[in-house]
Amino acid sequence: MTPFPRPLARREFLQTGLAALVAASAVSRLWGKDEPAAPKLFSSMGIAAGVEKAAEMKAAGAEFLTESVDGLLVPDQPEADFEKKLAKLKASPLPVLACNGFIRPSHLHATGPEANHDVIVPRCEIVFRRMKQAGVKYAVFGSAGSRKLPEGFAKDKADEQFVALLKRLGPLAQDQGVTVIIEQLQAKECNYINRIGEAAAIIRAAGHPHIRMLGDLYHMAVMGDTPADLKAAMDVVIHMEIAEKKGRSVPGVSGDDFRPYFKVLKEVGYHGVISIEGSYKNPEQLANAFKEMAKQAAEA
Repeated sequence: MTPFPRPLARREFLQTGLAALVAASAVSRLWGKDEPAAPKLFSSMGIAAGVEKAAEMKAAGAEFLTESVDGLLVPDQPEADFEKKLAKLKASPLPVLACNGFIRPSHLHATGPEANHDVIVPRCEIVFRRMKQAGVKYAVFGSAGSRKLPEGFAKDKADEQFVALLKRLGPLAQDQGVTVIIEQLQAKECNYINRIGEAAAIIRAAGHPHIRMLGDLYHMAVMGDTPADLKAAMDVVIHMEIAEKKGRSVPGVSGDDFRPYFKVLKEVGYHGVISIEGSYKNPEQLANAFKEMAKQAAEA
């Protein structure tokens, strides 16, 4: 009877495995087969635009859209109106990944003395349900009017209110398979949650996996947030937005260098999405923006 071979010692096993990997690599080079390429920094690049502009955006290089809650999901309108929106979306050459303007009506207050979470939450339930139906993954919570603080209102109290609201929204978003992403806003737009570190602290306090952050490179630049600030917040960032600081234009207009921020994304292993939210003058400028983003991402 042929004896079974003896088991390899751990050192021999590791040496044998290493030799096999080296040999495989050599064979790959011998036959001219490249090793698998490293994953792209961004899994896809999109833009904030309405569904009616989807064909134009796709021609420029966009792979998805960021729409608005009121424009696509129409939570304050009956189901029949939403069904019409869905029909247009189904005919769109691009999907909608995110919707901004999460809590826009002026009577809805996330913070302050008039905070009315019991009114906000039922509306958000409609938003989440319609997001699922439309295939939308992210609800962007910028909503300056909802979270703006009146003069003299204590930030600590606002933090308590905002975290309490997010703790209610997290499970509801999870039930529909969607995520609320908090966006920092520059101070001239809103006086609450202006720095990326402030947004990260709020999200960590909420403590729910379906409450996460949108890292907006435009607002970061305006507020002076550094690549190091971005890196410190990356444990909660799952989406990025981009525009140049001057005039909030699309990348490539003024020559802003995003490579230091892109380098951070590479260092932490981010391979998520990024969306343009900026102005442009012509189709060529827009098409160049996507090329410039890809170029800087490759060079970071």
